[in-house]
Amino acid sequence: MEQEKLKAKILLEALPYIRQFYGRTVVIKYGGHAMIDEKLKQSFALNVILLKYIGLNPIIVHGGGPQIGNMLKQLNIPTQFREGMRVTDAATMDVVEMVLVGKVNKEIVNLINLNGGKAVGLSGKDGFLLRAEKFQLVISKKDAPPEIIDVGKVGRVVEVNTALIYSLQEKGFIPIIAPVGVDDQGETYNINADFVASAVASSLKAAKLILLTDVPGIMDDREKVISSLTKKEAIYFMDQGVIKGGMIPKVKCCLEALEAGVEKTHIVDGRIENSIILEMFTKAGIGTEIVPS
Repeated sequence: MEQEKLKAKILLEALPYIRQFYGRTVVIKYGGHAMIDEKLKQSFALNVILLKYIGLNPIIVHGGGPQIGNMLKQLNIPTQFREGMRVTDAATMDVVEMVLVGKVNKEIVNLINLNGGKAVGLSGKDGFLLRAEKFQLVISKKDAPPEIIDVGKVGRVVEVNTALIYSLQEKGFIPIIAPVGVDDQGETYNINADFVASAVASSLKAAKLILLTDVPGIMDDREKVISSLTKKEAIYFMDQGVIKGGMIPKVKCCLEALEAGVEKTHIVDGRIENSIILEMFTKAGIGTEIVPS
């Protein structure tokens, strides 16, 4: 009986959050260990389906770096990274598109549909969903002009076709987006999934942007999770070197989304089962939220 009472208490704790976000859009970047571990994959699918059933509008943007790396290795295509970005020549771009759009995307769609959801897989090419342009990697130097590095077919989002997303949401579908974009000349680009998720959330003025990662959240200088940060505090911690390494681009994605009108952003440990539900519908949460003020 005590266990049943606890379940009821948890449901009641979630009620204010369900009411607050009913009918609102939540953009989730899906990547890391949560895409590999079978138990976590199942948990993720059920979390997303639950969001839809209780009246929210989840949108999933997924990565697939390890899967791309494995396929490139099998095909004996060398991989090079600059500043954490995969240098993407024509052959690599073909593999990226094949893996992200043809394999990973459809696996996620299938997983959600088999568990009772209604998912539709999309790439940025579908209906010009993600209009892109070539990304210029610029490295600043103290005593020399900035260095511009050509990373090939790597792009950035310049426009999101929100009408396509809205039409799918109205019919009850969950959009699953592969981070492949296209420019006005039909050129295909590989785009970082975090930045795609931020661009989609920004264009839709989403209630939340959630980035699933393989770390507990943003850590302070004592290696403890910071549960909440304002924009101003996040910028300060980056300047002070508390936020560093691979966390910097994730935080920048969150800041750009907040600047564009997204209400809250979250960096959450995707290695924890039911991490989305725990972050959204419990008072304590499990990761780091970044809020406007």
